[in-house]
Amino acid sequence: MSAPAPNLVSLGSINEDGSKKTLHPADVSGKFTWGRRGVALVLLVIYIALPWIPVNGFPAVFLDVLNRRFHFMGLTLAVQDLWVGFFLVTGLGFSLFYVTALFGRVWCGWTCPYTVFLEHIYRRIERLIDGDAAARRRLDAAPWTAAKIARRTLKHGLYILASLLIAHIFLSYFVSLEKLYEMMHHSPQAHAIAFGVMLFLTAGLYGAFSWFREQFCVIMCPYGRMQSALVDDDTINVGYDKKRGEPRGKAGTTGAGDCVNCLRCVNVCPTGIDIRNGLQLECIGCAACVDACDSIMLKLGRKPGLVRYDSLTAFNGGKTRLVRPRILFYTGLLLLGLGVFGFSASRIEPMRANVLRMQGSPYYVTNNTVRNQFLVRLINKRNEPRTFTLTLAGDLPAGLTAAGADAPVTIAAQGEELKPLMITLPEAAFKAPFKLSITITDTKDGKNYHTKPFEFAGPDQRLNSNDYLNPQQYLQK
Repeated sequence: MSAPAPNLVSLGSINEDGSKKTLHPADVSGKFTWGRRGVALVLLVIYIALPWIPVNGFPAVFLDVLNRRFHFMGLTLAVQDLWVGFFLVTGLGFSLFYVTALFGRVWCGWTCPYTVFLEHIYRRIERLIDGDAAARRRLDAAPWTAAKIARRTLKHGLYILASLLIAHIFLSYFVSLEKLYEMMHHSPQAHAIAFGVMLFLTAGLYGAFSWFREQFCVIMCPYGRMQSALVDDDTINVGYDKKRGEPRGKAGTTGAGDCVNCLRCVNVCPTGIDIRNGLQLECIGCAACVDACDSIMLKLGRKPGLVRYDSLTAFNGGKTRLVRPRILFYTGLLLLGLGVFGFSASRIEPMRANVLRMQGSPYYVTNNTVRNQFLVRLINKRNEPRTFTLTLAGDLPAGLTAAGADAPVTIAAQGEELKPLMITLPEAAFKAPFKLSITITDTKDGKNYHTKPFEFAGPDQRLNSNDYLNPQQYLQK
């Protein structure tokens, strides 16, 4: 079944019977296309290089799930520090809102990883093996011959190879390149989980980029549905100048506009829409139609820009306002997010400690002594061993002693220690539960770190009397 012409009612990538149509966008050249290729190249280099670049002894980005350490450009986070990630994620979300309000879906067309992989790796492979759009359509319609089978085998083999490489690079962000290389020298059974993740990613990438393709952007990605709430009439989007282009007609036709209805803008669209129908959910702002239309206009000796980046206000003859209430609001949210994230990141210490009460009774009374038992967890986030001393801090009653905190503790690089701590107090000196904390001192630089206050518990002194119990004393008021 042939697909209907692109319109605002049905998808250009769907046939009349509802089946998926394989789109073959034509190749295009122009300033925006070369710009997108340059951006994609930079992003791919960054994606490949980050696991190789050492910062403070670890890859620039290393999500060490096994050891519960997360390294970002020299900043090391323990699991307890991941609350900072909330501000990072929300900051990125505000940034996306900000960019969308200004320039529409430029993220989708220029920097989205899905677009970068699809347009600049997989479609490049397809064009190299199967030829241009017309040749690919002819090959799809041709009967299965030895030549067609060979082309399909080569193309899909390269798809699988590309998927394997992307999956392995992604896995290296979680296990490090050194560990990944070591895993590759063992059987899959030796690292079954990592091998399973790699196979799952490879299969997902291959299925998405060899078959599902633009349907992910149209059906699954929520961003396209959000853009109507994020943009306004002054947002810069890819659009068609109807005043200049209509009515459409062949070159030289009296009274016709600049649009010659060559369908070049439709043929190059990676999601199969007609930009002349206005801004649509499927448009990813890639500007392929801009370069395509400009090339036709130049051949006809006409001014480029019939299809261009501009606002709806400008297309209607007005002046675009870059500074407007929506932008000011998003700017405030963006600066607030950056400020909170920067402040939160600055509060992260290279050493973390917390105190946990041991399982069992909250306190024990033996030989007229009250005893509380704790576990002190010490985490050294530095890339070198450090030695720490522990001392009790707070408004401590006379006679309070601690066992287990007297000797210095040496913790390996990126290591942690669980140290038992027994705190005792003569029963006669215990009047009521009280708070105390532990000061941890780094013996190398003398810097002090403090745990959160924790409670020393003991028996209720009212129960030590020989008088008859009065239940009224224990009722909560």
